[in-house]
Amino acid sequence: MAEQKAEQEKAPSYEKAREELTEVVRRLEAGGLTLEQSIQLWERGERLAAVCEEWLQGARVRLAAAMAERGERAEEKPGDSAEAPF
Repeated sequence: MAEQKAEQEKAPSYEKAREELTEVVRRLEAGGLTLEQSIQLWERGERLAAVCEEWLQGARVRLAAAMAERGERAEEKPGDSAEAPF
């Protein structure tokens, strides 16, 4: 459990993970690597893709919570619906 928390604290931002993943893909597509190098890059790419997916899933959860909260507020003030942007 402590290892997982330490790993999460070391996780790069979404933008950094995406940039590094793009570089991994570029290097793999360029070729000229040994099998071992290719496997190591592939594994790194899988980890980076997982980091990106975690960030995106977290963003989806936060967005859904914000939209649900907004919906609750709109239900509390039915006369104010003309002010809602959508």
